[in-house]
Amino acid sequence: MTEYFAHETAVIDEGCEIGEGTKIWHFSHIMSNSKIGVKCNLGQNVVISPKVILGNNVKIQNNVSVYTGVICEDDVFLGPSMVFTNIKNPRSAIVRRDQYAETLVRKGASIGANATIICGNELGAYCLVGAGSVIAKPVLPYALVVGNPGRQIGWVSEYGHRLHFDEKGSAQCPESRDCYQLTDGRVTKLD
Repeated sequence: MTEYFAHETAVIDEGCEIGEGTKIWHFSHIMSNSKIGVKCNLGQNVVISPKVILGNNVKIQNNVSVYTGVICEDDVFLGPSMVFTNIKNPRSAIVRRDQYAETLVRKGASIGANATIICGNELGAYCLVGAGSVIAKPVLPYALVVGNPGRQIGWVSEYGHRLHFDEKGSAQCPESRDCYQLTDGRVTKLD
């Protein structure tokens, strides 16, 4: 018995692992040797390439290709038509399948619509990449990054709200009421 839902137009190759409660929608293709966690939602026209790893509760909007070399931890959000790359210097006439660069998207990170993530970078936990941004270097946890090239313009909470730090480096999320500390250019959530 299948523990996940796949629309009748989706293509699921042999050798995939797909977690319970995951939903795979119209015209999506899940390639062999990929691993998808529980309660994920893959929108229309999503491609998951071989050896991709998706954690639990990953949400992928329409028209996203997740290429070999990408790892998304739990609770990651990938906005509509955002793009991953996996080769730094692609050429049609040169095969470089053995040179895929790893891209790691940490727990709770969100990537906006039409953003491009250049391979070989780590996107920190709970960071927020604005729509249309181009990310060509690592992103810190809780960072708010926008533009082309992507630049950090602030910090966000785990609920995605902008954090405003006082003179002591303290801030509170307006929704969750969780407290955060900014020390030496790094944000941590306080217990």
